[in-house]
Amino acid sequence: VQLQASGGGLVQAGGSLRLSCAASGRTFSTSVMGWFRQAPGKERDFVAAISWSGGAPVYSNAAKGRFTISRDNAKNTVYLQMNSLNFEDTAVYYCAARGSGITVIHRVSSSYRYWGQGTLVTVSS
Repeated sequence: VQLQASGGGLVQAGGSLRLSCAASGRTFSTSVMGWFRQAPGKERDFVAAISWSGGAPVYSNAAKGRFTISRDNAKNTVYLQMNSLNFEDTAVYYCAARGSGITVIHRVSSSYRYWGQGTLVTVSS
């Protein structure tokens, strides 16, 4: 699986962005997909994850209520809609895939086998 993240950019506090992650390979539709982020000087943190069916997404406390993860298996794409952005959301956002047939959602980055290159989100105050 190859992952290509896009949609990052500069946004004012309170604004919204929608990230996309396009996947190649037939294993996408059966893989748990996740979004992580890494701020400068900090560790990579879990943001959200979604099962292959799109049901029961999981969010970090920081993302809950503001971000929405979704997927379109026909387009091999997973999305992260981010609303009410604040300065603390500034980071490089990475999409990741656990792998074919793995159905358990995990918050730990080491549980994800495939990673995209990241897209930078900068929130200005």
